[in-house]
Amino acid sequence: MHRRGRLVLTVALALGAGSRATLQEGTTASVWDGVYSEAQALRGGEAYRQACVNCHGPELEGADMTPSLTGGTFTANWNDLTLADLFERIRATMPLDKPGTLSRQQNADLVAFLLKANQWPAGTTELSRELGALKQIRIQSSKPERKP
Repeated sequence: MHRRGRLVLTVALALGAGSRATLQEGTTASVWDGVYSEAQALRGGEAYRQACVNCHGPELEGADMTPSLTGGTFTANWNDLTLADLFERIRATMPLDKPGTLSRQQNADLVAFLLKANQWPAGTTELSRELGALKQIRIQSSKPERKP
């Protein structure tokens, strides 16, 4: 019985590890899955007020040549891209007068703030500042239908 129990445990662990690998490789999370925390979005709001508000406006509305960071145009422009794409755009080009001066954590916090501003739901964990993890999260303008 002891030997059989070990065999069952070994098989269960192997199957669990295999299914976990499949989930990581075969599926992509969505911004609808609660991929940031409320606390992170609050920090992102502070970073926004310090580094972004002069160009993008207090309501993220944009002006002249500066795009809005909320609403239909924003979500349409980023639809089906990943959070890594958005993170890298911010990292490499913002703020316009001092690109690349924000830390990776500030960039992740800003992305969380933009997710909240666009009414994508918060979760319980913070958004990663690592590109590999951000590449796994797809921006989707409308909530995907979940198959039963």
